[in-house]
Amino acid sequence: MARIAIVTGGTRGIGRAICEHLTQDGFTVIANYGGNDAAARAFTAETGIAARKWDVGDHQACLDGCAGVEAEFGPVDAVVNNAGITRDGTLHKMSFDDWNEVMRINLGGCFNMAKACFPGMRDRKWGRIVNIGSINGQAGQYGQVNYAAAKSGIHGFTKALAQEGAKVGVTVNAIAPGYIDTDMVAAVPEPVLEKIVAKIPVGRLGEASEIARGVAFLCSDDAGFVTGSTMSINGGQHMY
Repeated sequence: MARIAIVTGGTRGIGRAICEHLTQDGFTVIANYGGNDAAARAFTAETGIAARKWDVGDHQACLDGCAGVEAEFGPVDAVVNNAGITRDGTLHKMSFDDWNEVMRINLGGCFNMAKACFPGMRDRKWGRIVNIGSINGQAGQYGQVNYAAAKSGIHGFTKALAQEGAKVGVTVNAIAPGYIDTDMVAAVPEPVLEKIVAKIPVGRLGEASEIARGVAFLCSDDAGFVTGSTMSINGGQHMY
């Protein structure tokens, strides 16, 4: 019987690549999304992967959404917390809503989804949680105090929850992508993007499929001895 995986923010960019790769590896994948119904329908039509809508920053919505997935598809074996937003700006221009919404979705979503799925994984003695952090959560970034704080929090959350899951067969890991060729990065002005690429030792942006392959490994049986780790996939831009 195929294992069940939920990928939040799964219909576009890195999330879509993760969904497709896990499907190729034999998982039954459900892509969570938060807003664009038309894009989600197109995603399902193109990939055959089911998409289900709920706000990962809403605790009860996550409990209900995951319960619905379990009723429809079966117990959830893997969760990939990929959903995230940006509300960039320097601190003196950043509103509380800009701060709070990024924390609510990017970091709160990890808690909400883990709260919904971790107990079942623990009871069944097998589970995989992979949280998508960021190079900017490791190194910081000008104009992103909210995003950097949330992503840094994800890395700490990962290490703490990994200690709870280790003895019951549940691994919890993070991936910290560098700059990946997605719609979000494509929106960066060209002169700024050129400066970013110039700082990447391999000399290019990453590809979503490169993040997806890392996630697929961490979700596999082969990664059973890997927990509490943060895998940096950033072309050498930040090493620590």
